[in-house]
Amino acid sequence: MFSHITPQRTSLPIIKAHKNTNPQMAKHYLTIAIGMALTCFTLQGHAANGGEIYEDLPVEDIALETGADKSSKTVNKRVVNSNAAAQSDKVISKEFVAQQARFFYECTQVQTSAARLACFDKVAEEGKKPSYTTTKQPVDLAKTFQSTLSGNPQVVLVEENSTITADANATADSQSADIEGLDTVGLTQREAEVLESVGVTQTDIDKFTPLSLSYDLDKNSERGKWTARPYRPTYILPIFYTFDPNLGPNTPSQPAVPLTSNDTRNTELKFQLSLKTKVMEDLFDTSADLWFGYTQESHWQVYNEDNSRPFRATDYQPEIFLTQPVAADLPFGGRLRMLGAGAIHHSNGQDDPLSRSWNRAYLMAGAEWGKLSVIPRLWARINNESSSSEDNPDIEDYMGYGDIKFLYDLPDQQSLSGTLRYNPSTNKGAAQIDYVYPLSKNVNAYVQLFQGYGESIIDYNHENTSIGFGIMLNDWKGF
Repeated sequence: MFSHITPQRTSLPIIKAHKNTNPQMAKHYLTIAIGMALTCFTLQGHAANGGEIYEDLPVEDIALETGADKSSKTVNKRVVNSNAAAQSDKVISKEFVAQQARFFYECTQVQTSAARLACFDKVAEEGKKPSYTTTKQPVDLAKTFQSTLSGNPQVVLVEENSTITADANATADSQSADIEGLDTVGLTQREAEVLESVGVTQTDIDKFTPLSLSYDLDKNSERGKWTARPYRPTYILPIFYTFDPNLGPNTPSQPAVPLTSNDTRNTELKFQLSLKTKVMEDLFDTSADLWFGYTQESHWQVYNEDNSRPFRATDYQPEIFLTQPVAADLPFGGRLRMLGAGAIHHSNGQDDPLSRSWNRAYLMAGAEWGKLSVIPRLWARINNESSSSEDNPDIEDYMGYGDIKFLYDLPDQQSLSGTLRYNPSTNKGAAQIDYVYPLSKNVNAYVQLFQGYGESIIDYNHENTSIGFGIMLNDWKGF
């Protein structure tokens, strides 16, 4: 039996807000206030991601320990009988139930999401699966289309015992791999011991891919609904250098605002906060989920002491979207894992002549080729203003009609990700490349490179090249 663990909670710093008494700086302080509030929200979500335990897990059955259990000092390997799961509920002993509860509790101590869910799965093989890790059943697109074309339209779900895993050709030897077979980078010694004792292999962990974890494609997260979760990357870049700053922001409907090189300096600080929460889950009897997301990106001229260190630009992007797990084979060994749709508002909250905004509805998909995850999106602009009052009527010429986001997992928890946009009719677009390198269990080094149009919405029609260096929160890579 596992030795007992006394989890320690991490306390969050109390952030005190002071009332702003300078009306001329109201807009700057409002932006800072929003950023501070979202930072608290981010830390709350990060705590949920990296906290010691999940309070809603059913660990009360640990109290069912018998006298014989209490007298046992140490058990290093799992002793659950593999035949016990085949028995009916009527013959499962209290000792078995207590042991299962203890194993589930031990799994909550594993903070790496994929490893923790794999641990739950391994324990659940011996008994009843807990409700907080309900397995998803994706839509089988091939069978659904076949049924529709044959005159019997219906949604066909993938059979639970045939759900595609990350490595369908895994051998029996890998199933019985010991601790040396696990990738222990990012795991504590205690977490590695838990996974070894429960019998989790690297194959069990690998099936929970970044795409699966981001959108609950294989099973619902134990965090449930209305909890803060990562969305786009959350980072801070203290050094963000722009080679060609926009010294005359303008649009066809907004006059240029002339700026000097001292007004907008090349070096600034850039940060992004991005969260999402699941609003509803398992809709339409097809495991579809409804999400709300919010992303805020700010450029702060923190090194511009001559102009009171203003915020040069802040982009606000609230959105709502629906995801549907699906299963279909793609060329070159790929798998289609998700289809989705959403709507997003993008603006900078400025007054004329610097006001910029647009609304979009989009369709998206999620696919995987081994360690490579790809999310393409196609969008259409939603015009809710007359042509004479639009802030940026030609924004699609530069921002295009969609983008492609990708993430490639490198060894040792490194990753390479990015976003690509292109409008073939105008030959304009952009590319952003992101590199993440782990520094510690909770902090990653982050490098961002951008070239093209639309690095922020105020610069949607200005081409520049920029590079930034900073840190990203652990496990918050997002898509």
